Parts: sequence; C-alpha cells; structure tokens
Amino acid sequence: MVGWPAMGKDSHYDIFIKDCRILQAAGSGFLLVPGSIGIRNGRLATVGGEGHPPGFTADRLIDGRGLVAMPGLVNCHVHGAMTLFRGLADDLPLMTWLEEHMFPAEARFVTGEMVYWCTKLAAAEMLLSGTTTVADAYFHMDAAVRAYQESGMRAVLGQAVIDFPAPGVPDPAKNIEAVADFIDRFPSSPLLQPAVFAHSPYTCNAETLVQARGLARQRQTPFFIHLAETQIEQALTGVKDLGPVAYLDSLGILDPGVIAVHCVWLSEVDMDILAHRGCRVVSCPESNMKLASGVAPVPAMLARNIMVGLGTDGCASNNDLDLFGEMDSCAKLAKVNNLQPEVLPARDVLRMATSMGASCLGLKDIGTLEEGMRADLILVDSLSPRLTPFFSPDLLVYGARGADVDTVIVNGRLIVNQGELLSMDVREIMTKVREMAVKVGSGDGR
Repeated sequence: MVGWPAMGKDSHYDIFIKDCRILQAAGSGFLLVPGSIGIRNGRLATVGGEGHPPGFTADRLIDGRGLVAMPGLVNCHVHGAMTLFRGLADDLPLMTWLEEHMFPAEARFVTGEMVYWCTKLAAAEMLLSGTTTVADAYFHMDAAVRAYQESGMRAVLGQAVIDFPAPGVPDPAKNIEAVADFIDRFPSSPLLQPAVFAHSPYTCNAETLVQARGLARQRQTPFFIHLAETQIEQALTGVKDLGPVAYLDSLGILDPGVIAVHCVWLSEVDMDILAHRGCRVVSCPESNMKLASGVAPVPAMLARNIMVGLGTDGCASNNDLDLFGEMDSCAKLAKVNNLQPEVLPARDVLRMATSMGASCLGLKDIGTLEEGMRADLILVDSLSPRLTPFFSPDLLVYGARGADVDTVIVNGRLIVNQGELLSMDVREIMTKVREMAVKVGSGDGR
C-alpha cells in the first residue's frame, strides 16, 4: 500500500478508480494488487493506494470492485479498413487469397470514404475489446487519420507502398511521393503518428524498398514491412540464393527502425540477422493459422532478445480484431508447435500485448500501470462466468475475451464505459459499412 498525497491541489483527479485489482509486473511475472488509480492530465497520478485519499475530489469516480485494471492492449499490425472484407474469401492460401480476391476487391471498392467508415468500424471493435493502441497500414490513410482522431485511439498509421496501381495512387511511379506527402501533411496529434509501410519484398522492387526505407529514415518514422510470411516468398522475390531477410539486409534496409510483420519462415541465420540489426517483429498467429502460412518462431526470437509484438492482421484474414483471443492463440500455438507446454508462458504473451508491444512501436510511456505513464488502461470484468474463479493473471490470456472489457481509458479520456462506446456512434458506423458490403456482395463497384 502506498501513501496518498497531502490534501491540496494534488487531491483532485480527472478520473479516480476505486478498489480494483491492478495488474503489475513483479520479477519475471505479474501480480494482481488490490488498490486504486488516480488519473490527472492524461497520466497516471497515483497507482496502488487502497480506498481513496482523504479529501479527494474527482470529475468521475469509477467503482472498481470486481474489475481488473491492466494496461490497454497494443495491436501492432492491422489493416483496419479491411473490415469491409471480413469473411469475403475464407479457407484459401495466401497468394490465392491476395491475387484472386483481395487485390481485385481493393481495386474496385477501396475509396477514401470506404477507408474512413471501415476504419471507424475497426476502431470500434478494438476499443470495445480492450485495444487502446494500434499500428494500422493501408491505402487512403488520410481517411484513416480522420477515423482514428474521432475514435480517441492511439495509433501509428502507415501509408502503403506497392509497385502496381493502388487505391489513391494509380501511378506506381508516384508511390514514394504519395507517402512523403502523407507524412508531410500529417496533423499534429498527441495520439497519432505517421509511418511508412512497404507491403512486402515481392510487391516492391529493390529500388522502391530502398527509397521507402530512406524516406522513413529521413522523416524519422517507423518502417513496416510484411516479411517471410510464406514458405514461397524467396521464389516470389526473384532473387537467387537469398531469403527475404538476407535480401533486405543486402539492400541495407534492416536496422532498429524496421518493424517486420509475420516472420514465419525464418532460419537460425535469419533470426541472428534480425537480432544483430535490432529489428522489431510483429507476430499475427491467427492470420498465419487461417492462411496456413505456418508458425512464427516467437520463443526463439524472444530468446535472442528480439522485441516481438502481437497483431491481429486485418479482418479479411483473421476474422476479428480481439487481441485477447490472439494472446490465447499465440501461447497455445507455440506450445503445440514445440510440443512443450512450458514454452511461451502467459506472462510473456501478456508483455507482447502490452509493454513489449508498446516498445515494438517505439512508444515509451504506455504499456505499464506506473505513476507518470500515460493513462491508457482497461478494466476487465473478473466476475464473468469464464473468469470465475480468478486465481492468477494467466487467466487474462487463457480465459478472457474482448467481451469481458468493461472500461477503456486512452490518454486519460474515458472511451468505453460499462461496455458502451462513448466516442463514436457504433450503430451509424455499422449501417454505413453494411451499405458498402451490399455492393461488395453484388460485385457492383459503382
């Protein structure tokens, strides 16, 4: 138990959460500590004291009994606007799914309006299931910026680079210019920041990859790329005797500013290269399972001190954005793949979805519940049937689901209260997306 501040100016809070259980790091694991949380000016002002300080006041008082306070989840890779294509093309291998279904659908139906509304739907789904920070990468990202501004989420937003005509960039020769313009006109925001997203080594030629990486370095933004997602990726790049990781390394692409997504088919040498270059990795286990791409060697990467975040990927290949379910899949998939139940324990996956995920995105003041950190946190209902009894924090990985999230706070702002989204009209969003889906289902791109 910690002492409360003396009465005076420090006794007023914007939000005060009384008598919850707080998830806190303890050695190599986590503990649930009874206590209360005070939020002031977007940050955690007090964490831990039981009850409440004498003479305190708060703009909003939340009764935390039965609730577990934990850091907001960090989804390190999603294509938000692809909510429109949820369930459009299931049970297909990656290249068939991409070339015969997704790329044609995107060419016909992706517009700025579509990205705006469908990204809002993704944001609503993520917020309601406890995700407070996301890295989103797609086309028409100006529209996504508007959507996330309205949602109240924290987001890193990457404009896509690809070497064929794309939504919003019909001339591939202008793909780098389009990203540079996106970064240069990006609005000043405490919650949003721009990034460069080079789709993959097989959809971007060497010159494009080098220019895209150079732009990210020049503008000091994160650089995302799909990497080593499938077994056939080496053949797709057309580069003999070099796998995708070695190929990027030969181009001078790899360094600590790179966030490589998927990284399923890695050799020991590949992992050594990523570790040596300081690259960060995002694993998307459910998307990889659904597309039968394979199993990322997450335990082996963590053993090399490679930072690994967790992502859902887009709705078209998952088909949901529930990071609680993703944590469960990630832990269990590693165990069955290695035939070792002790591999990738729940505590490691919790870090991947919180503090390590934040570090993966280069965000230094979220991911843990400590005084002075940004107030990005969620309250989980530990009294739900699937969380009863609640013996340890491991159950947040193996039992909790997004539906158990009661409260979401981002940067000190209450976004979800008792399961209700406050920042956007969910019914309006779903109505708009359903109208668009009618055209997709009928094949009418007008």
